[in-house]
This record gives sequence, structure tokens and C-alpha cells, in this order.
Amino acid sequence: MAIFLNKTLPDLSKLEPLDGNNFKHWSQKLLFEKLLVDVPNTPTDVSDDAATIVSDDASKKRFEMDNKTVKGHLLNHMTNPLFDLFVTNKSAKEIWDSLEKKYGVDDAGKKKYVVGQWIKFQMVDNKPIMEQVHEYDNLTVVVLTVGMKMCEILQDNVLLEKFPLSWSDYRNQLKHKKKNL
Repeated sequence: MAIFLNKTLPDLSKLEPLDGNNFKHWSQKLLFEKLLVDVPNTPTDVSDDAATIVSDDASKKRFEMDNKTVKGHLLNHMTNPLFDLFVTNKSAKEIWDSLEKKYGVDDAGKKKYVVGQWIKFQMVDNKPIMEQVHEYDNLTVVVLTVGMKMCEILQDNVLLEKFPLSWSDYRNQLKHKKKNL
């Protein structure tokens, strides 16, 4: 018995493209959406030798078609730099194994990356301040979800430091308040 992709493919249009930083989330969504079914060997009324050959040819064609479909889905849901990196792989399994090896195991690398993004974040004057505060909150949530721990006082004080230079008077005023933010 072989496993083949079902002819009815899920709608993956809402799947965010893999950029190398979201592999865990991306791969879980992709695996959740896949539709695999067990397909028995092709029944035939000819002798065993001929049946084996016909079955092998049919299985090989079906595998090639499914491999092309899955490879296409994987590549179409990657950012351009990752697409360029993996487009030369021959099979979907090679691509999947390479992605898991590169992005699936290294939680320490993921933690370093998200903390780096959180630290690098800086507010600017030409964007609405609340939009930027929400962006900072989202970065903070990502840092916390990868297992990093930090208290709210640290989060709040770092946010103050992220304010644009034009907000320095307001930042200083908030820093010198007696109450916690």
C-alpha cells in the first residue's frame, strides 16, 4: 500500500510564505492542511509478472505527478531567496528534509533571531505611533512565545527607549514618574 496525495488539495492561499524565521509555524500549518490517503496497488487481471510491471509504471507516474505537485506547493509558499535556494532540489522530500534540518531543530538560533529583531526595533516619526506600539507588542509576544522570559517592567522601559528622538521630553517625563507604567 502506498501513500499518495489526494486529488482535492486544500486552499493554501492564506499560508504566509516561509522566510526562514517562521518555519515551525509554517510547517505545522502546511502539515495540518495536507490531505493524504492510502491508495491500494492497482488491481489487474493479468499474470503476476505483468501486473508488477503495470503497477510499478502506474505507481512511478503517480509518484512523479504527486512529487511535482508537492514540490510546487512548497516552493510557491517560500520567499524569493528561499525559493532560489531550493528550486534546484529534485524532490519534495529533499526540500522538506533540508528545511527541517536547517530550520526545524535550531531553537537557540530562533531565539537569537527574535531577540535580535526585538532589540533592533526602533520607532520613527513618519509612522503612526500606535501602529508602532502594536508592532513592538507583536515582537515582544514572539520573544515570549519562543520561551524567553522577561518582566513587564523591562518590556515597558525598553518600549520607552524605542520612542523616536522627537519624543525624548515625553520619554523622560514617563521615566521619572513614581508609578509603574
